[in-house]
Amino acid sequence: MRRRLIPMVVAAALAGTGFVVLRAPAVTAAPACTVDWTVNQWSSGFTADVQVTNGGAPVTSWTLSWRFAGDQRVTNGWNATVTQTGSDVTAASVGWNGALATGASTRFGFQGTYSGTNTKPAAFSFNGVSCSGDTPSSPSPSNPPSPSPSVSPSTSTPPQQGCVATAICDGFETQTGTAPGGDWSIAAPDCSGAGTVAVDRTVARSGSTSLRVNGAAGYCNHVFAANTRILGTAGPVWYVRYWVRHTTALPTSHITTVAMRDSADGNRDLRFGGQNGALQFNRASDDATLPEQSPAGVALSAPLPVNTWNCVEFKVDGRDGTIETWLNNTSVPGLLEDGVPTHDIDSQWLNRTWRPALTDLRLGWESYGEGTDTLWYDDVAVSSQRNGC
Repeated sequence: MRRRLIPMVVAAALAGTGFVVLRAPAVTAAPACTVDWTVNQWSSGFTADVQVTNGGAPVTSWTLSWRFAGDQRVTNGWNATVTQTGSDVTAASVGWNGALATGASTRFGFQGTYSGTNTKPAAFSFNGVSCSGDTPSSPSPSNPPSPSPSVSPSTSTPPQQGCVATAICDGFETQTGTAPGGDWSIAAPDCSGAGTVAVDRTVARSGSTSLRVNGAAGYCNHVFAANTRILGTAGPVWYVRYWVRHTTALPTSHITTVAMRDSADGNRDLRFGGQNGALQFNRASDDATLPEQSPAGVALSAPLPVNTWNCVEFKVDGRDGTIETWLNNTSVPGLLEDGVPTHDIDSQWLNRTWRPALTDLRLGWESYGEGTDTLWYDDVAVSSQRNGC
């Protein structure tokens, strides 16, 4: 009588007095998630930008867990609620990014401290399932560490890249039209020309939206997106951080890309932009520049690289008038005014007492002669402590 083979049996062969059973190879399950982990770090701190992709069935909420190999400690997070117990960390979705279809991704981030090395975690688990197919490790039951307090997500508009807990941050993701709205408005305080400002949904550093500025040449081509709220929670020390991408090298002529009204200086602007191909500050009330525009002074500043996203940060201290500037996490010597006279840098700046009181932030373009450029701004943060990149 002929018998059907059991489906899992591919073949059976008689070998002596025993049977050898050959089975189909096991099917490897798709990973529960994949994780893209990008870190910017400095001597004792760092920010991490994390993209998690759901490799399993659709979910309405998620948690991503990992274990640090060193002494990293999370201090704040955005786009997720991040909690840490000893070396074990869990990031939980927030309302707007909890639903993930199969293959869908979302991003969150956090800021932390470390000493020694800051290595990427070796393994992750997604909703309790190991992303590598292994059984996730768990904390030892003996002498469990005390949990660190949870870090609430930023309440400002998602996504917030590198947004410390005290900051006001804006990634332009809640903009609904083509012209800047909400806390932002188009402004040309002195004069206007052919320059334009618009919300752009084709180029972004994070998320899907940025602010695009088309800067035109000529003395009166001034145009900005202005925000009178974003400086409000900081001061008398302001840390301003933004990401910018542009298409054309800084010109020889003076241009401004960021302006801030100074109520302690006759409402004249503190301006940040460039001259002679390098970044510079300019004080509108007396036209002082930082650094001085000698060849040696310009060499102590830095150009703004084109066709890539650059992280620009500066600190303005209204208590003593000092300034420090970082380009892609590196302090720029020519843009440092520490109150100590430095040849080729700050002799103009220190020719009088200056104690700024900043009231607004404008991102855009002022031309005073030659030079055109197209710029995109994204992930703006203002606080009373450094945000980092």
